[in-house]
Amino acid sequence: MHLLIVGSLEGHITAAGKIAMSRGAKVAHVLDIDAALRALRSGEGADLLMIDVKLDIARLIQGLKAERINVPVVACGIHSDAGAAVKAIKAGAKEYIPLPPNADLIAAVLEAVAQEASAVIHADPAMATVLKLAEQVAPSDASVLITGESGTGKEVLAHFVHRKSRRSHARFVSVNCAAIPENLLESELFGHEKGAFTGAVARRIGKFEEASGGTLLLDEISEMDPRLQAKLLRAVQEREIDRVGGNQPVKIDLRLIATSNRDLEAEVRKGNFREDLFYRLNVVNLAIPPLRQRPQDIRILADHFAQKYAEVNGVAERPLSAEAKAKLLAYSWRGNVRELENTIHRAVLIATGDEIGAGAIMLSQMTPSAHDIATAVAQPADGEAARTLGVVTSGAQVGQTVAEMERHLIINTLSHCLGNRTHAANILGISIRTLRNKLKQYSDEGIAILPPGEGERPAF
Repeated sequence: MHLLIVGSLEGHITAAGKIAMSRGAKVAHVLDIDAALRALRSGEGADLLMIDVKLDIARLIQGLKAERINVPVVACGIHSDAGAAVKAIKAGAKEYIPLPPNADLIAAVLEAVAQEASAVIHADPAMATVLKLAEQVAPSDASVLITGESGTGKEVLAHFVHRKSRRSHARFVSVNCAAIPENLLESELFGHEKGAFTGAVARRIGKFEEASGGTLLLDEISEMDPRLQAKLLRAVQEREIDRVGGNQPVKIDLRLIATSNRDLEAEVRKGNFREDLFYRLNVVNLAIPPLRQRPQDIRILADHFAQKYAEVNGVAERPLSAEAKAKLLAYSWRGNVRELENTIHRAVLIATGDEIGAGAIMLSQMTPSAHDIATAVAQPADGEAARTLGVVTSGAQVGQTVAEMERHLIINTLSHCLGNRTHAANILGISIRTLRNKLKQYSDEGIAILPPGEGERPAF
């Protein structure tokens, strides 16, 4: 665990640092937000930021997002400043720790950060088999390829492998290859020298160097451009990289994990993915079964999310009714665990009464569950059931071409996700790049497209 303290913590830096170090954390300190961003940008890295509540936390959060640095932030301040605590949480801080620091509280936060990243909640034998293999191979330095549909928990499993490895004391660095434009991904991975291209005003350490000594996760690697695949192959084989614009190789020492929601062997046959790189990455394959094949996990995850979001939203914790659980078990879960989590979060907010009933389980418009269809057919006069069936089957008209049905499905799903491209792609089971290409095509054809959701980069 690497902790970066930002600011003076109102004079309690030494105490907070000593407590964290006594719990096994490595601690660094910078004076302000700009220094924190420089430290993270240069590859020093952190698993947790602890920041003085008097600093501009909103600017820090925005800076982290702009730099595509994913690290939780905890605010610290005198216990009596409730207004500052509320402002910090609204700005994006995960927690607020009152000062002077309490050893048990800091220990709990450090443990929560570590566990949140690597906790795999499961009860189904299918998932237990995958975890057993993951734990068996984790102590080695072998490359691991984690496969499975979108939303099955591939990144969570990658964290699990890291936590069980001999490198667990070092950094875990993640890069989403589908979320970063092709022209930026090379610099993101390998870093660049000052002046390497327009806008390169200073040297930047890439993710390979940042993860050296620890684990690097290449998420959705199937979306990587073939030109970059060749450079990645050299890094994997030679254990050295070249910064963009650099002339001196840089040695690296890390454990590589890659994920894909595509069949990479099929992509190799199509010529979209290098065969030699595939075999370098696929030393060990951890294939996560879809949620619909893990019924016991549906139950335990639904209960977990119901408890989690009741606490997050400050509402009374309520159990799921038998009817609600039956509805969850009958559904196909195209979006897997991610879709289940969103569904339960929504149900927690809209449910009334002492239980979360079946009426609060609002399922995706994409695929009608067996429960929805049976209810609608058996009770055609039921308004709610009829509306449910109408939503999920709307657009599939006899006489339409496949292309027209596909377009209707994509646009409706995007509307359902309030313009959020990432969520829509996950539900549709396609890559974000494929979705953006489709939306650009529709836009060029003169079809109105819902703009990106809050915080998303425009697709075109």
